[in-house]
Amino acid sequence: MQKTKIIIINGPNLNLLGKREPEIYGASSFEEFFTKLQNKNPELQLEYYQSNIEGKLVSKIQQAEGQFNGILLNAAAYTHTSVAIHDAIGAITVPVVEIHISNIYKREEFRHKSIISSKCVGMISGLGLRGYQLGLEYFRNK
Repeated sequence: MQKTKIIIINGPNLNLLGKREPEIYGASSFEEFFTKLQNKNPELQLEYYQSNIEGKLVSKIQQAEGQFNGILLNAAAYTHTSVAIHDAIGAITVPVVEIHISNIYKREEFRHKSIISSKCVGMISGLGLRGYQLGLEYFRNK
């Protein structure tokens, strides 16, 4: 039986998890957290990608077609600005769950609008890193 393949794609500044605003984002790096996710979900084949560059995120989303069963996408600041990421999600058939570590509705007003949500199957916001696990559970039970 083949494992369900999920890619986690993180956008700008998420490479600074564990250092950047730990009161919002926590004290652990994403790489440390990703190892825990892999250990907790051995029935899934997980891959992780992070970039601060919008075009690289668009390319990675496009490359998921035919390679992955799902995407957990934390587009970070590009959530609120990137028509290109919105269009890339719309151009593929791989389902995408939008993830936000912080509650975007409790932050600055410009963060209240997600440009990408209309192309995603759902959004998890404000539950910290646990949102990634919940996203994996969605794909596991799909």
